[in-house]
Amino acid sequence: MKPFLLLSLLISSAIAAEKPNIILIYADDISARELPVYGSTVWSPPTGGDTSDEKFRAKTPVLDKLAEEGCYVTNAWASVICSPSRAMMMTGRFAHLHKWWHNHEVGNYLNEKGKPAKWPLYKSSPEMLIGHVAQKGGYQTYWAGKTQMPGDLTAYGFHEGCFTPGNLEDRDNPFTDFKHYYKKIDGKRTLFNSDTDLPVDTYQQNGWYFYPHVRLMNQKGKNGFQWWPNTPESIENFGLHTYGPDVELDFIFEYMERQKADEKPFFIYHTTHLGHDAFDWLNPASTSKWPGTPVIEWDGEKYTRTQPRITGDKGVYDTHGTVTESGIHTHVNYLDYQVWLYQNKLEEMGIADNTILIFCADNGTSGYGKGMSDRSKGTHVPLIILAPGMTKQGRQDVLVSMADFLPTIADLADVDLPADFEISGKSLVPFLYGQDKNIRDFTYGYNKTDQIVRGSLVMKDGKDKWWDISQTPTDLISFPEINDWSKVSEAHRAERDRLIKTIKPFSMKVAGRDAPGFISTEAPKEKAHKK
Repeated sequence: MKPFLLLSLLISSAIAAEKPNIILIYADDISARELPVYGSTVWSPPTGGDTSDEKFRAKTPVLDKLAEEGCYVTNAWASVICSPSRAMMMTGRFAHLHKWWHNHEVGNYLNEKGKPAKWPLYKSSPEMLIGHVAQKGGYQTYWAGKTQMPGDLTAYGFHEGCFTPGNLEDRDNPFTDFKHYYKKIDGKRTLFNSDTDLPVDTYQQNGWYFYPHVRLMNQKGKNGFQWWPNTPESIENFGLHTYGPDVELDFIFEYMERQKADEKPFFIYHTTHLGHDAFDWLNPASTSKWPGTPVIEWDGEKYTRTQPRITGDKGVYDTHGTVTESGIHTHVNYLDYQVWLYQNKLEEMGIADNTILIFCADNGTSGYGKGMSDRSKGTHVPLIILAPGMTKQGRQDVLVSMADFLPTIADLADVDLPADFEISGKSLVPFLYGQDKNIRDFTYGYNKTDQIVRGSLVMKDGKDKWWDISQTPTDLISFPEINDWSKVSEAHRAERDRLIKTIKPFSMKVAGRDAPGFISTEAPKEKAHKK
């Protein structure tokens, strides 16, 4: 038997003996440079952009230790924006297969009424999304936080969920007026703040931080959706001080406890909003992208959280010093606090030695990389993994794609993926638990028709510029551009040629924008002629 096959069998046998619990924290819009462990000399200030001001630097003692005791990957890539990255995570596939090219560029299919509609992700990979794969392996599955995926949320492979708030269309929440609505003013469609009934200059959203919209799915076996708070006690305690990310964690922990009591392994898919810019309902005039969080303090051993006390109404609020300043650094700090809570909960439940903890993000930071095809600004995200029994510790200079997590979950759950189910990802299990030194020889992202790819020596960005990445700059992005290929090594040129060939089938222009076999039945619209 070949050594690799023997190793794979040994790993599979060890995992199958007692399947590990899996917690996957998928943060929102956070570049790798925002975490101190990545050593960047530049990060994001509260208004977006670049700064080296230490007062806007996140402090992450828990994630730093997690990266040291587990490992952190220097070159993990997502797509450049939310929906296609989450599609990549949930399907294990690039967009040429699932057709989610951008938030607003999704392939069509013919729906049940024979009309063109966006191809739902669960139809692109029927019963084979990451939640389904975990379920096939005997896992109880929970989805918490942001969904981003439209359509029937019960079709994504999760037994239960706590969403903040779920779909934007869910506007009938009777418990909070932190939401927006449109109305016409002098014939112009204008966005208004429901809390103040004043016009606002932002994008339409429901509040997912303070005074949040929370929708539960199949809570404790009750089929369907319901708004939370949903009991006399929770209704009485709900208010301006209620913080969405805290609510998510409360429901996650309660779910973990139930599965522990039933002796069932669980898979938690925690797609937190933390990191995402948002309208600041408590300070409508704020120019910062990121509202503050509850105040937390680290004393070198533990965190202390100050219970928020917020008074006021209709856009005029007093937080009484219980909410932090604005900025993405405060969101990263709060994520560090939540990871600390996770670790404490696992220790308390006695399952820390059999739980894998993964921390990553879906794309680059707003105002820096989100939605951008420039070099790896939009694709380069943090990835920290703590897996009991793993053979890798600390910094790992390897390439990882968000598409790699579905086959990884399949390996951990001891699930064989169908031979005819094409995936783009590579399992991380042989690397994390074995002696493999590499996972893949390229990593890839996309932005509509733009293709972004890197190997170990060269990178092509979405504007077809090539960069020498053989050395990592101090700001993680200022690579030298390659304008004269005769001035780089033959190895650089060989890798360029291989990458061009590799990514060609992934292109929207080659694979097609729409679902396989889609032919629109609608007559083409006539173009209006100028008079």
